[in-house]
Amino acid sequence: MSKPRALVVLVPLLLLTACGTEGGAGSGAGAGEPDLPVAGTHWTVDAVTVDGVRSVAPGGAHVDFEKDGDAGGNGGCNTFGARVQVRGDTLTVGPTEVTGMACSGDRGRFETEFLKVFSGALKGTTKGDGLRLASADGRNSVELTAEEEVPLRGTTWKVDGLVSGGTASSLPAGSGTKARIVLGADGRATGNLGCNNFSAAVRVDEKARTLTVEGPAATTRMICTPPQMTLETRLYELLDGPLTYRLNHRTLTLTDASGEGFTATATAR
Repeated sequence: MSKPRALVVLVPLLLLTACGTEGGAGSGAGAGEPDLPVAGTHWTVDAVTVDGVRSVAPGGAHVDFEKDGDAGGNGGCNTFGARVQVRGDTLTVGPTEVTGMACSGDRGRFETEFLKVFSGALKGTTKGDGLRLASADGRNSVELTAEEEVPLRGTTWKVDGLVSGGTASSLPAGSGTKARIVLGADGRATGNLGCNNFSAAVRVDEKARTLTVEGPAATTRMICTPPQMTLETRLYELLDGPLTYRLNHRTLTLTDASGEGFTATATAR
């Protein structure tokens, strides 16, 4: 299967995070205003407003802010990462690395607007579990809602990308959005591999962070489009052996010993 490579590009992007209150760049704001409490938090992107026009975010758009000054997430299609600082209610970020997957349709349009909003100094205001970041004139803004952590088990994980070594790529064009996995408390994994539904016994070692499908998976026998079958074959091959998993709030990455694998985003609790 030929997979489009994800090119890494630099985009000047303004995001938010804090560098901590002790010795960080955000401490000691001149006016004595406290820094926005965003270090170590996770947010769903709800909407973006550009020149007064508001657009609702597609599923999966999110921003994560680490305690060490790193930020990352997904703008609707591509993932990004950056070094960031906060000083009072003003948020700044250094050059940002963004994957270069093609983003068509609504996701592409939203991501373009999202990146446009994060292009200058932003002022942050909080209300309840929401955060709004706005340009100086208030015409451009992004709306965020604080996320809760999701568990590995019992969550519906929607497969949204493939991994090869350190390179991420989109799913095969035309493969659709059916692929998803649920790890049940009963020790079974169920879901869809892109075309057919499946069920299999699975063993999770939380200490080693590994997931192993034990025995062949039981699947339905439908015939789907070539792109769907290509994705299904790839996922079926990946599940035939132990996988290392990495859970980052609402994103799950599963890779085999050679670094081949896939990413998935939580769609339900």
